[in-house]
Order: sequence, then structure tokens, then C-alpha cells
Amino acid sequence: MNADSQPRVTDLEALVRSLPRTTREKFDRIFHLGVTTGQLVPPDTMEGWLVRQFGSLEPVRWQRIVKITNRVTLEGTLFNALRSRRPLQAPCQPPSTEEGLPAQDDCSFCSPRACTPADFFGRIQGRHCLTASNVAKYDGWHSVIVFDEHQPLRFTADQVADYLETAQQWAQRAHQADPSACYPLFLWNCLWRSGASILHGHAQMVLSCDMHYAKVEHWRQAALRYRQAYRADYFADLIAVSRALHLGVDHRTAAILPSLTPFQETETLIIAPEMGDDLKSAIYHLLTTFVYRLGVQSFNLALYHPPLTDTAEDWQGFPFVARFLDRGLVQNATSDIGAMEIFAQSVVSSDPFQIAQALRLQPSEMLP
Repeated sequence: MNADSQPRVTDLEALVRSLPRTTREKFDRIFHLGVTTGQLVPPDTMEGWLVRQFGSLEPVRWQRIVKITNRVTLEGTLFNALRSRRPLQAPCQPPSTEEGLPAQDDCSFCSPRACTPADFFGRIQGRHCLTASNVAKYDGWHSVIVFDEHQPLRFTADQVADYLETAQQWAQRAHQADPSACYPLFLWNCLWRSGASILHGHAQMVLSCDMHYAKVEHWRQAALRYRQAYRADYFADLIAVSRALHLGVDHRTAAILPSLTPFQETETLIIAPEMGDDLKSAIYHLLTTFVYRLGVQSFNLALYHPPLTDTAEDWQGFPFVARFLDRGLVQNATSDIGAMEIFAQSVVSSDPFQIAQALRLQPSEMLP
């Protein structure tokens, strides 16, 4: 354990050993944990640069790397804090305003009724947003939730709740128009690092037919296999293990869990039994923590939904799951995803235990 008594991901081996036997069994059937040390021998000519770049030579010569794989979903991550200080040699482009946020000039989303199309059944008007049919669709049913607020990093609890509620209303309306479309997915890409092509604040809602989107279906099948193998609920066990490791943050009926196998920096999950006020409030709390406490500028958020009607597949016990991850500083010109993440296993520098510590603060302690 660290001298400051705050656990880190590098302490995970010891933390797992200290768990009660039944909780340790749950950890071991969900996760595979390995720790290794990367070693290198720098030439004398590099030593000065290494000290300037990384603070000292020792953490470069012997790099402690934690490898975690989720045996159930087959998602995995390699943690190495040193990578957050590696040099970036790509040129940086300055952001479009002093705050790094888009200017309002010539923004089509600032006049959505005049500058965006509607779905054939019309638009859904929320308290703080309006729907628009996407002009270049992911799927047959694909619409945008256009926020009234232009700046994408400004939001209140009521605004976030309204974006989610409006998306749900749109999904229900689309399902009524096309009963075969019943698999919903909510997406929020914030600023250009996240892949957003329009910088004005907005989210997206898609609705698919026949089967859910591949990654959601993969999780459903994984949870089903887990239930058949252990006669236990995968999501309940994941929450229990996270709580035992002091990673889980309870938000009434919703559980906020910094991921032990993040796809990218700071991935955090929210698991809730229903699309209710607790989940909406937990999503607002998560966004507030990352934007105002941890300085996140660009992010992706997705919300996995069970289908809107009965289907041939077994969705028993499948909850609502939000997935959030940081996409880096907006002025960075380098990509945060490379061949390792695409073809093998994710590599991150963020520490889930430090994220959990930040999530325990209340919004009043973070808001500017």
C-alpha cells in the first residue's frame, strides 16, 4: 500500500489478497490479474532528458505494469502511469476560442428548426433540447438531441435529465412508428476529440431492428453465460467486487464504478436497474466530476438499454449501463487510440482508484 494510504491500481494484488474468501472468488471468476515489470537500460546521453521528462530515472528503468482482463466480457487493459508523461511530437493546433470551445458563429444547431431536418413523425421538444433527424445516419432510425446550450461543456442537472428523457421519448415514438425497431442506444460525443462533427452541444439516439448493437449483444451473451456457469448475476457480482475494493460509489439505486478494464482513459460505468431519477442524477454527478474536478474537455458517453419490447433473446437481469471515457485535451493533435487498442488490448495511464476518490465528492465541492 502507498505511504499516503490511498490505494492505487499498482496495489491491486495486495487488495485482492485481503478480500474475504467469497468476494475473492467473485473477483477471480470475473478478472484475471497480472503484474509485470518492464526494464530498460538508457545510455548516459539520455539521462538528463529522462529526468526532465519523467522526474527521475528509476521509474523509467523499472516500470510496474498491471494487466487486467475481464474473463466474462474479454475486455482488458494494461495500466502504466508513466505513459501520461511520454513526449508527444505531433504539432498542436490552437483551440477555436480561448476556452477551447466552439464559437457560435455560423452554427446550424443554434437554429435547429431552420437548419436541421425532422423525422417523418415530427420532432420531440424537451425543456432544454429539440430532436432532429440525422442527415448521415448510423442506422435506419438515427436522430440528434440538439441542446439549447451551445457550449457543450455547460450543463445542469435538469438539462442532463431532460436530454435523457427526450431521447427516451424519441425512442418510444420511433418504436411506435416501426415496432420492429426496438433496440435503443444513447450516445453523447463531446467536442472534436470524441469524433463529434458538430461542436454545438448535442447527443444522439439510434434504434435498431432484429438484434442489438454488437457490443451490447456481446455483454448480454457474456452475462448470460456467467449466470449459467455460476448461477449468479454478473452485474451484481461486478458491483460487489468494486465495492469491496472501495472502487464503487453508490448513488442511491445506481452504482458508479471506475472500470478495472477501461477501453480508454478514465472509463467509468454506471449500472442502474431502471431509467429513473437515480440513473439521471448519477450521470450528471459523473459528468460534473470529470469536467469540473478532473478537467476533462472531450468525452464519449453511451447508455446501453435493454430492448423496448419482448424479444427472442434472454434479457433477464440486464440493467441500464452508462459507459463514459475521456478523449483527452482538445488541443492535442495526436490520436489517443492506436494499433494496440484497436487490435490487442487497451493501454492507459489513469488510475481507477483516483477516479473513485474524485467521484466521492459532491457536486457542490466541484462546481466553479
